[in-house]
Amino acid sequence: MAFARPLAAQISATDQVVALWPGAPPGSRGTIPARRIDDQSQDPAHPDRWVTGIAQPVLIVRRPARANGSAVLVVPGGGYAFLSYDNEGTSQAAWLNARGITAFILMYRLPGEGWDDRSDVPLQDAQRAMRLIRSRAADFGVRADRLAVVGFSAGGHLAGLLATHHARAVYAPVDSADGQSARPDLAALVYPVISLYEPYTHAGSRDQLLGAEAMLETRRRYSVEHCVDANTPPTFLVHAADDGLVPPANSIAMFGAMTDAKRPVALHIFEDGGHGFGSRLPADRSAMAWPALFMTFAARHGLLG
Repeated sequence: MAFARPLAAQISATDQVVALWPGAPPGSRGTIPARRIDDQSQDPAHPDRWVTGIAQPVLIVRRPARANGSAVLVVPGGGYAFLSYDNEGTSQAAWLNARGITAFILMYRLPGEGWDDRSDVPLQDAQRAMRLIRSRAADFGVRADRLAVVGFSAGGHLAGLLATHHARAVYAPVDSADGQSARPDLAALVYPVISLYEPYTHAGSRDQLLGAEAMLETRRRYSVEHCVDANTPPTFLVHAADDGLVPPANSIAMFGAMTDAKRPVALHIFEDGGHGFGSRLPADRSAMAWPALFMTFAARHGLLG
């Protein structure tokens, strides 16, 4: 069932909603994409809504009952064509909150919805989100030096871009928050799109982000494995061997780039799980171990514990 309604109608009364930009976002052409929410839910206990038409990107803040000062920017996937709001947003916030971590779900703009500089639109929102969280850390009850990003599928690609392109100027500063660093202290990329060219790219994500006619050099420039450097944060990678949509070779390529750069990295490829498993897999599926492994990795690097 598909229906149009404001995202606010889908947000808990206890959620805080933070606009990313004080005015029109960068690249606005004066036309506003129409909000749409497609309800894919099969079980009322586990909603699954896909969001498009994001004219004003926001952070949806989910706070734990007892905060430990750590925070995660949660980046849903959806092939850069929609945002998987529940499976890769609210569900992730729930398990993070249960561990005392404040979650910021990033509702970022989709590049194909009529923006200038389409290839940088999601990264503009991700950089701005990290800078806003850092600039208002005391207000949010988090520490500015304990901010991670966790991204899923195409959201994993965006989280990877944030981890590697955090210092690249993709928009003109709009206020004092833009004086903050956009670098996450740690990144987790879950069944991520990494490469944007053959042989193992996810063509849908690539074409939504760059356009179908993008040159090879452009595809290479936005392929995360080619952007790793000495300042890339510790990175945790998760994939399933039976992922039929985004091949595990994406995570393997990122792992190789991190080890070549001598950056901290962990890679877990599970026997089963498919694609889009989020954190809802049955307990007997091997990929369901990833949140606990992530917490161990993060604690080792001084975060989230």
